[in-house]
This record gives sequence, structure tokens and C-alpha cells, in this order.
Amino acid sequence: MKSKIVVTGGLGFIGSHTVVELLQNNYEVVIIDNCSNSSEAVLDGIYNITGIQPVFEKLDLRQKEKVIDFFNRHNDVTGVIHFAASKAVGESVENPLLYYENNLNTLVYTLQALEHTAKANFIFSSSCTVYGEAEELPITENAPVKPAISPYGNTKQIGEEIIRDLAQVKPNFNAIALRYFNPIGAHQSAEIGELPIGVPLNLVPFITQTAAGLRDQLSVFGNDYPTPDGTCIRDYIHVVDLAKAHVVALERLLHKKNIQDFELFNLGTGVGNSVLEVIQSFEKVSDQKLNYKIAPRRSGDVISAYADTTLANDVLGWKTSYNLDEAIASAWKWEQKIRNKNTD
Repeated sequence: MKSKIVVTGGLGFIGSHTVVELLQNNYEVVIIDNCSNSSEAVLDGIYNITGIQPVFEKLDLRQKEKVIDFFNRHNDVTGVIHFAASKAVGESVENPLLYYENNLNTLVYTLQALEHTAKANFIFSSSCTVYGEAEELPITENAPVKPAISPYGNTKQIGEEIIRDLAQVKPNFNAIALRYFNPIGAHQSAEIGELPIGVPLNLVPFITQTAAGLRDQLSVFGNDYPTPDGTCIRDYIHVVDLAKAHVVALERLLHKKNIQDFELFNLGTGVGNSVLEVIQSFEKVSDQKLNYKIAPRRSGDVISAYADTTLANDVLGWKTSYNLDEAIASAWKWEQKIRNKNTD
């Protein structure tokens, strides 16, 4: 095994796929998760893919003393990939204090605990929401970080600022923030995928759950935006491509290839697709019509956002492998498997 890596939120959607990639690259992995939006059953999927049972500790990172205790016990950690956070734009608008507590306190407590380790390489799960409504498309890392449209986006902006400030003063602390665009899909094995607790807050799981009969109808929020078909445009990236980028970024820090103490990279496909195009992709790969309706616009939604991935391609040497249809097909395969399992 290579060095020990802690993955916070490691049973979540992106976290679990990243754990798989780490294990398949011979890293020792310790998962922290409070299971607020995930399940310990994800460990079985990880094991079925890799043949390895990673160490798991059920821990709420808002409990500072327990966080410090954890890192005292795991003081040989050489890297942390920090996913643990609440992530729904709409929910953050309705409940901002939950998001500030859960997304910022957990980050600060984790970083404080890391101060006692000899080497602290830190990968931060950030978001394209930091750009707000970008003035130019595609969005580069040099695009201005605008006042956040949602509390969720604000927590990602503040999180980056916290990490940047720490990197300036703490020796041997190196960090990379990965600004995701819109992760979708599932592992090709259909052993792990996106499984939100309760009503999905993201487009693709709502599509697949509607098609599977769990939801009566999908609402498309707004069809009067200034886009070709009137619906919002996003950059949808396969979660496996995203997970692989975390391993590449981690190795950049472990091998001391980073140029600065704190670096930023966009992670997307570089292609923007509208909500209606995603629905059409699903109908094509599933060979069925989706029940959807046009609904009023939703507060906090950006009109269009897709990435310029040049920096990640050239500096990290990373690029995506999957297109939209392949990502949607993997999400549908996953949905069908878990629904069949639940009805057995």
C-alpha cells in the first residue's frame, strides 16, 4: 500500500467513487462520514469493486473534539480529500445556517486537526458555483469570483479563502481546490452510484427516479432563459472521470509537483448541455419517454456554466473519457439495479 489518505464524506456520491480509485491505485484509505446523506451499505459496493474493505469511522465533523481525536489516532496521514458538506443550492437558500455550520465548521475543524500532522496535503471539493453568473463562457480559473448567488456557493468561496489563508502561513501545508461542474453517472459496475436520501435535489437522479416510478413527474425549472431551448445549461461530468482527477491532484501534491501552496483547477467536460438535452439523452439511452413539465424558475439557479478545462488538461495531465450519453446510461443502469434489489 502507498500512503494513508483520509476521505471525508467518503460514502457519498463523489467520495465513494474516489475511494475506489484510490484503492485501485494502492492507497490505504480511511473514510469518515456521518451518513447524513449516505449509507454504510456503500462499503459493500466499494468492496465488491476493489476486493478491499477500507477503514470506516462514523463521525460528525462538527464535533471538534472527536475530529482532533481522530487525527491524533491517525497521525500518519499524508493526505486528506475533503468532500464532507451539504451540497444543494435550493436547500441552502431555504436553510443558510445549516450550510454555514456544516460546510465551514467541518472544514475549519479538519484543518485545525491537520496542523498536528507532519505532512498535510489537502484536496478541497469546491464548485463552479464560486463563479456565479460568469461574464464569459467557457469559464476559466481566472474568471472573477463573484458574490455568491446561494449560501452553498458562498460556503465554497469562503472555504477556498480559508485554505488559501492557511497555506500562506503554515509550512508543509499544500492544497488543491477542484472546482467541479455537474457530476453525474455511476460506476460502470453499478455497485455504487448517486443515492440521495429523500427527494433528489439534482437533475439526473430525479430523472432516473421518475423513470423508475418513484417520482410522479420531473419539473424543469424555467424554459424562458436566454439559451437555445430556454432551459439552463450545465457541464455534466461523469463521476468516474471526476474521481480520477482527485487521485491525479493528490499525486501532484505527494510528489511535490505543485508550483504554489494552493492551486485551483476546473473539472468539467468543456461542453454545456441544457436540461432538455439531458432529458433527451436519457430518453435515447433508456428508450423510453420521460414524464416532465415546465415549472417556474428556481431561486439561485445560474443560466449557463461550462468549463474551460485547459489548465487541468495541461497541468494535471487529466482529461475526461465519458460523454453525456455514457454518463446518463450508467446512471440509469445503477437506478435499475438498486430498484430491482429493493423489490427482490
